[in-house]
Amino acid sequence: MTRAVELAELRWFHIEQLLPIEDELFGEERWSAAMFWNELAGGHHYLVALDDDRVLGYAGLAFAPPDEAWIQNIGVRKDAQRRGIGRHLLEALLAEAEARGARQVLLEVAVDNAPAQKLYAGYGFEAVGVRRGYYQPSNTDALVMMRDHKD
Repeated sequence: MTRAVELAELRWFHIEQLLPIEDELFGEERWSAAMFWNELAGGHHYLVALDDDRVLGYAGLAFAPPDEAWIQNIGVRKDAQRRGIGRHLLEALLAEAEARGARQVLLEVAVDNAPAQKLYAGYGFEAVGVRRGYYQPSNTDALVMMRDHKD
């Protein structure tokens, strides 16, 4: 039986544990420590999924007033995938977006990342556009997906 992970607010001391996950998942397109520091300094909402003090995953949400939120990223260590951690993080971000009054939640996902697109579609996200060459240096297109909050 898998032990439940704890979700906690991302703190500066977690950032070093995010970097190997970023490298493993995104290679040359990984985020740097400075990028995560900037997200925290900007007051964005970030969570980590912890097993004791070990970071298994993370996710971030930025707000665009008056009523829009953007999922910045969701990442789960490859050896911790398929345990519902990404889904748990996504649900927590959506709950935060709703609590803060976001009417729409948007995200970008690589056009070749079918598993992530399927996950997002299961939560009501629909494709609304494409950003050509968004991911660099691979020049991979990003699919823009949006979820409207239903009253």
